Amino acid sequence: MKVLEENRNLVLLAAVALISVVVAGIVTLFEPVTAKQEIASTPAYLVDSTPVRVVGAPFVPNTNPRERH
Repeated sequence: MKVLEENRNLVLLAAVALISVVVAGIVTLFEPVTAKQEIASTPAYLVDSTPVRVVGAPFVPNTNPRERH
């Protein structure tokens, strides 16, 4: 089976994408599970509950673009 000249770029792109996905999958399988990954499974608003001081006026979105505030 011969690949037509018009389709060679598409076949090359598909081959590179497939190889990249396979390499990423293999690397993910061998990556050790750390405590940071376990914490990442909890919602961010529960993990980072430090109080924040807001300085300045609150942001009010301009819902009418013809009207300037």
